[in-house]
Amino acid sequence: MVVFSLVTLYSTFLISDCYRFPDPVSGPNRNCCYRDAVRVNLGARRAWLCGLVQYASFYGICVAYTVTTSISVRAIRRSNCFHKYGHDASCHFPDLTYMILFGVIQVILCQIPNFHKLWGLSIIAAAMSFTYATVGFGLGMAKVIENGEIKGNLGGISASTSLTQAQKVWRMLQGLGDIAFAFPYTSIVLEIQDTLKSTPPENITMKKANLLSVSITTTFYMLCAFLGYAAFGENAPGNLLTGFGFYEPYWLIDFANACIVVHLVGAYQVYCQPIFACVEGWFSHTWPDNKFIKEGIPIRIPFCGRCRVNLLRLCWRTAFVVSTTGIAIIFPLFNDVLGILGALNFWPLVVYFPVEMYIAQNRVPRWTIKWSIFQIFSFISLLITVITAAGSLEGLVKDKGT
Repeated sequence: MVVFSLVTLYSTFLISDCYRFPDPVSGPNRNCCYRDAVRVNLGARRAWLCGLVQYASFYGICVAYTVTTSISVRAIRRSNCFHKYGHDASCHFPDLTYMILFGVIQVILCQIPNFHKLWGLSIIAAAMSFTYATVGFGLGMAKVIENGEIKGNLGGISASTSLTQAQKVWRMLQGLGDIAFAFPYTSIVLEIQDTLKSTPPENITMKKANLLSVSITTTFYMLCAFLGYAAFGENAPGNLLTGFGFYEPYWLIDFANACIVVHLVGAYQVYCQPIFACVEGWFSHTWPDNKFIKEGIPIRIPFCGRCRVNLLRLCWRTAFVVSTTGIAIIFPLFNDVLGILGALNFWPLVVYFPVEMYIAQNRVPRWTIKWSIFQIFSFISLLITVITAAGSLEGLVKDKGT
């Protein structure tokens, strides 16, 4: 986890210097998003490839958030059920209903213009993240104190389990993918940097913010991971707050999962809105005079009065949410889905494009020591992406088959 966080931090430093062009401090041209920076530094073809990978990653994140939200809602129901009927009760609730409900909420929120730019959204998301992470490692610490011992060991899963050596390797690779997913931050660095004032220089301010945010995030991740493993050893659940290593206090578990739900309802919009803007912009550019695209129809909404609804936005955004919800229903596998997304996101967006932009912007000559180090770094990251994707895909196929 430390290695992934350091790679992410270094990557954000490289990307922060790509906000202005050609000079990272005084360049007159600003790149407001990741794809713009790639286009300016590496050309239109690689910008198209970057956009494809980035938007595919955003789409996958929306699917993962749908799965995670339904699991958290189900955990609330199960927590209350266990508290009422005992820990041995058969408290099983299907995810389907909660996924559909989440999808309905997102269909409504998608119609709100610039919902992802509401000033309070970031504050709420940060507060929710801090709250459920604190509850997670707090419950882990309480469990360790209750046990009176630290479970687990440096060797991982013991030899006495029924897992073969190959299965252990597959699980380790899936775990690496999950860790990689925990740092999707690089894709939206320039969008955040675009909101900063120009004095002091944006790249300097952003690097300080990157250092602080990655450090805090990594600290919380490691506290939850270490304390969860110390509390449950090799029986630690994939998600501390939904895997029911904890049963009491049930109200605290309910509260933490409710915070996850609130966070992901807004986070879904943060990642889907760039896709909406790209597709709708293409439609507007291709058919600029089409009334279906440009105009809206007036409708009356109870308690809200009359408003105009754009038919393209209504149909396209609804179809998007339906598709992410449908895929989530087909593959409701938390850790496997996260592992695949983390693996596919890691090399292209976290390593390859930032490294290539740095080389182009600073005109690093080929076959020099510096250029060679960057290429070796990129190649090793590519290998990590391939093997972690394979491990997560193996887990997805296996778990879906069972």
